[in-house]
Amino acid sequence: MLDSPHFIAGRQELVNPIKLSAVLITKNAAAQLPACLASLAFCDEVLVVDSGSDDDTVALARQHGARVIESHWRGFGPQKQFAVEQAANDWVLCIDADERVSDQLKGSVAAALAAVPPAPTFTAYRFARCNRFMGRYLRHGEGYPDWSLRLFDRRQAHWSDDVVHERVVTDTPVGTLAGDLLHDSAESLENYLSKQNRYSTLAAEAALARGERSATARLLLSPLLRFVKFYVLRRGFLDGVPGLVHILIGCGASFAKHAKMLHGEIAPSQLTR
Repeated sequence: MLDSPHFIAGRQELVNPIKLSAVLITKNAAAQLPACLASLAFCDEVLVVDSGSDDDTVALARQHGARVIESHWRGFGPQKQFAVEQAANDWVLCIDADERVSDQLKGSVAAALAAVPPAPTFTAYRFARCNRFMGRYLRHGEGYPDWSLRLFDRRQAHWSDDVVHERVVTDTPVGTLAGDLLHDSAESLENYLSKQNRYSTLAAEAALARGERSATARLLLSPLLRFVKFYVLRRGFLDGVPGLVHILIGCGASFAKHAKMLHGEIAPSQLTR
């Protein structure tokens, strides 16, 4: 727990540290959850909001000391915001069940929240996310550093309403912490491709709802520009075959999004977690 004393003005004084809630949304995450929860033992509270798991997710969460709320599915952004609002503390660390907080990142989080006087330097912090894909942690291209704003004061920041590609929104300056958030998804390549197909549908739906339109030029250029940016300029080629496959799937998802927008017949959202 974050309970270390600080030394102020030449005398020892115990400063009450800022309390931190780790917040997760889950569905059928039993395989990944124990390792995730173990990496969150330094937090003052772990809150799990589950949306209808039919595996051991809820039982495992409770066994590991997490507080569990069972609630219906709202879409990624709204669900994460709902979870944040249920936390016992204003400072929250939002992670997914297939992510783990590295030891270096734990230290960075603790140091940021223990900063005096009289409060953390920033009200929101980002850090690098390191993605494991096809058995390899990607260190270049689109897979790294994959900056993620996940630690924040909920009075100063909130999750967007996006049903996919959700993000934390804040008007305040954002700090950067050392250490990686390890994304260690164990899903198969088949499941990953299926998820990208669902995500491209949701992204197309959201774009059309905002009044955006696609065109043949965007259909062709969007995947090409994405490949040049991440595989060439950001040196995704250094991650070998996994890096190549990762960016090509991303380019395919970009193509699919614009194709679905052009088709104009986006099916109702069927994304299940």
